[in-house]
Amino acid sequence: MPSNKSVSDALITQFKNCHILKDHKLQREDLWIRQGKILNPEKLFFDEKGFADVQVDCQGTILAPGFIDVQINGGYGVDFSIMTDEVSSGILLVAKKLLSHGVTSFCPTLVSSPPSVYHKVLPQIKIHDGGPDGAGVLGVHLEGPFISKEKKGAHPEHCLRTFQNDILQELSDMYGSIDNVIILTLAPEIRGSKDVIREMVRRGITVSLGHSIANLSQAEEAVIEGASFITHLFNAMLPFHHRDPGIVGLLTSDRIPAGRTVFYGMIADGIHTNPAALRIAHRAHPKGLVLVTDAITAMGLPPGRHTLGQQVIEIEGLHAYVAGTKTLSGSIATMDMCVRHFLGAAGCSLESALEAASLHPAQLLGIEHRKGTLNYGADADFVLLDKELNVKATYIAGQQVWKEERFQI
Repeated sequence: MPSNKSVSDALITQFKNCHILKDHKLQREDLWIRQGKILNPEKLFFDEKGFADVQVDCQGTILAPGFIDVQINGGYGVDFSIMTDEVSSGILLVAKKLLSHGVTSFCPTLVSSPPSVYHKVLPQIKIHDGGPDGAGVLGVHLEGPFISKEKKGAHPEHCLRTFQNDILQELSDMYGSIDNVIILTLAPEIRGSKDVIREMVRRGITVSLGHSIANLSQAEEAVIEGASFITHLFNAMLPFHHRDPGIVGLLTSDRIPAGRTVFYGMIADGIHTNPAALRIAHRAHPKGLVLVTDAITAMGLPPGRHTLGQQVIEIEGLHAYVAGTKTLSGSIATMDMCVRHFLGAAGCSLESALEAASLHPAQLLGIEHRKGTLNYGADADFVLLDKELNVKATYIAGQQVWKEERFQI
């Protein structure tokens, strides 16, 4: 209900009757919003002598930071790696659909492709804030093509590349402009990868290790150079071995530089990773776990054949295979599905499951001061969920952008 106006001209909204995820705990507390940011109510009360203009009854739901998906190849019939003049509209379509799954920000991901595709597609993907039209775009995740042929997964082998001599020129020739790129996945054992990691980190781009046959020493050297992420842990890398655990060993390595965290993506769809492996990873390094969907164009579509970059993909139930094989090629799971599955499979706390889809990806990208938390001054991007973690409503900048039809608020 309306109350006294604040000394500020901007509208103040109070979300009450909710359990807020803050400081790693669910707390019975109200959330205050002004101009798309989370407001400190003490300063409002005591410094401004202000109150809420509008109150919203959240009906006892959980109010958590909006989900952030840092690896998603497409969905709903859209493939981000297909060279087309309609990339921008495809991004907007997926961004709009993601709102119903609690995703407020994402990184469109391009699988290994020919240079012509990168040169055509990358300029069309613009970084922008989210809103009623869809989730925000944080930047592009380039997954390849500088990866291992032995662990290519669903990436087409004819598109894979290695570095030769002039690395910076080769990057430019391959991708064109990387102004809108935020993550680059490469195999650290490839010649010249250290120089690439250093250059990408210098440009503020997160480097991820994946689709690789690297041993632990090679992976550690890559982290020392600045790599900070592992692309879909356990998938498309050497299996864990007790004498050389490979990239997986980074989770408990004693060579990680002080003050640094190695994050790792996990596809918690019940298919890509056995629940026991999820539990092992989470218990070994809980603060680094980042839930990703790795969703492909077939997310939200019926069974059958669809495209993923240069490949044809076949959907059978919840499995997505390279057509004619049993090679997994990404997921058709949504982020809210992954959060729920992870909670049940890992046996972790509800707070940990939610932070793996919000706080941790924000920390990975270095944007936790504005995304992934409900701290004062952060962007008011959040999701309302019931006790089973079903999404009831999604908000971006304090504005409702999606609501379940039967949910009255």
